[in-house]
Amino acid sequence: MANIRRLGLDFPREAAPRSSAESRGPYKRLIIRGATLIDGTGAPPAGPADIVIEGNRIAEVRLVGNPGAPIDDRLRPVPGDHEIDAHGSYVLPGFVDAHAHIGNALWGLTGEMPPMDYIFKLWMGHGITSSREVSCGLGADYTIRHARKSAANEITAPRLYPYCAFPTSMKTADDARKWVRGLKKRGADGIKFFGGKPVVLEAAFDEAKAQGLRTAFHHAQLSVTRVNVLTSARWGLNSMEHWYGLPEALFEDRQVQDYPDDYNYQNEQDRFGEAGRLWRQAAQPGSEKWNAVMDELLALDFTIDPTFTIYEANRDVMRARRADWHDDYTYPSMWRFFQPNRILHGSYHFNWTTRHEIDWKYNYRRWMEFVNDYKNRGGRVTAGSDSGFIFKLFGFGYIRELELLQEAGFHPLEVIKSATLNGAELIGRDRDLGSVEPGKIADLVIVDENPIANFKVLYGTGHMYLNPETNTVERIGGVRYTVKDGIVYDAVKLRDDVRKMVRDSRAAEAEAAGQNTD
Repeated sequence: MANIRRLGLDFPREAAPRSSAESRGPYKRLIIRGATLIDGTGAPPAGPADIVIEGNRIAEVRLVGNPGAPIDDRLRPVPGDHEIDAHGSYVLPGFVDAHAHIGNALWGLTGEMPPMDYIFKLWMGHGITSSREVSCGLGADYTIRHARKSAANEITAPRLYPYCAFPTSMKTADDARKWVRGLKKRGADGIKFFGGKPVVLEAAFDEAKAQGLRTAFHHAQLSVTRVNVLTSARWGLNSMEHWYGLPEALFEDRQVQDYPDDYNYQNEQDRFGEAGRLWRQAAQPGSEKWNAVMDELLALDFTIDPTFTIYEANRDVMRARRADWHDDYTYPSMWRFFQPNRILHGSYHFNWTTRHEIDWKYNYRRWMEFVNDYKNRGGRVTAGSDSGFIFKLFGFGYIRELELLQEAGFHPLEVIKSATLNGAELIGRDRDLGSVEPGKIADLVIVDENPIANFKVLYGTGHMYLNPETNTVERIGGVRYTVKDGIVYDAVKLRDDVRKMVRDSRAAEAEAAGQNTD
């Protein structure tokens, strides 16, 4: 919030009240009929199933037949006051975006900030029903206010869990404890750390545990030599973000990464270019050091939230820049924010070379190997997008993260578990969220195509498919309904609303510039 005021910028438009044109319910008794269920626990798909929702809770999940055979209506739950015909469709738990942002002050430097409805509807239009907002980039009060409105279902938005940024300039342990207690009183769910003095950070972690606040850490290079992933995990850190601090914990023959003589952290191409060479400097897979670090993190019940998607432009910037969704879904000011600029965060592809991309492709292979190995040994891995930067758009970036987890070696059912139950465990809500089970809150995703066979069917732009009968190209897929708290949202309508916002913003800019948009 201070950055917005210092820069003289306006806050984005707040989310509008929830509309009956895009959502209905909750119902006394809602039944989703005939779906194939993917329950989020890692269990294989099963169906046809009828799912009974009473109010905002799942009352019953009943398998009612066998694929390809008629269903005996006598086996089915009695009718409800509203029903969804999901025969041939798939039902999953609502997705948890474990690394999300609702805004950043710098977005306002390239034009009008996108309204909150733009971001929230992109999330909900992709089945995301919970978002861990890490940083509170528009200020704690603004973020917490929207979290409360979402919790009351006053707005169309995922559940928001604000983890506000800890000041890296904090001077004393007493100051840190006072700050943490104040954040708790304001209503935050957790804290995101970037770095700072070790004695101050350790006190902040201790106070966070005392106050019941959860923690996330982006181990920035400016203090990673003093606090890497092992250090903060021993203090009780819940999750590491991205991968910073992990290669440094795996160093065997150095304490500082191999910075070039002319490196400057404030030059983001330096920062991200050299980050792409970091995994080469870490211990080899399967080595004694590799196993020791992994075993200790496993023993600490630590969570890795890799956000593979947000750095993907580093290994193929052209792919990220020309993604299908930019044409219809990327807000004009955000498109400008993504372009190379020495001031704006994440807009650093000033002179991004083939060498940079090759380095990052290797980086991904080693990084993915660690994450997959961690999962295989029982570690918790979540799905987070970090969208709003580096050509990644809300909702779309999250679905891409699912694809990248599969690339890392996860079975699609393991991917879904990371995106649902693991995310719910990370935010401490797995008793209520994260899987489709009786007694849990009704947060669900309904999609017509099989996401286990192809995650691309979850994209709001759908999947390009050649119909063998007509020999014509079709777009199939896209989430059909998102259910949050027993309320049924028309995901197609939400995405239509977003496209209209983008068209209207472009038209307004063209009119202001005196251009004819006909």
